[in-house]
Amino acid sequence: MRLGIVDTTFARVDMARHAIEEIQKIAPRAQILRITVPGFKNTPWAARKLIVEQECDGVLVLGWIGKTLTDKMTYAVASMGLVLLQIQYGKPIIDVTIHEDESDDPKELYSIAIDRARKHAINLVRLVRGEDLSRYAGKGLRQGRPDVGPLFEDLGDRYLEW
Repeated sequence: MRLGIVDTTFARVDMARHAIEEIQKIAPRAQILRITVPGFKNTPWAARKLIVEQECDGVLVLGWIGKTLTDKMTYAVASMGLVLLQIQYGKPIIDVTIHEDESDDPKELYSIAIDRARKHAINLVRLVRGEDLSRYAGKGLRQGRPDVGPLFEDLGDRYLEW
């Protein structure tokens, strides 16, 4: 298993370090290749390089998005590029972003970044392994914050009577 990790110098937390630690715990034989780029707009280039030139089976893209409208527009455009790469190459590319306006508390942002990086690293390994994630559907799982759980226990067809 060859996994790529893309991160940026713009980020305020080294999320890649935490993602790599998590991957090494659950897939110790995985080969991990990392490319660090200046900002999020450079991540599609790096993800493509990891898939095409390094033959990675999947890529985790770790980005940090600022608070301004320009930052948000940059994110939207680059994120679309990552989606197109997934379609073009048929490989999972998980876009793991921290939006600086998710919290005004630096400690909370740090916690969100680490939790999100670690949980999505697990998701990448599961996808590359071909694991069926259906058992997690509707469970209210969150990356970056505690899980919230499902709204209700699955009622099946009885929801019509409810």
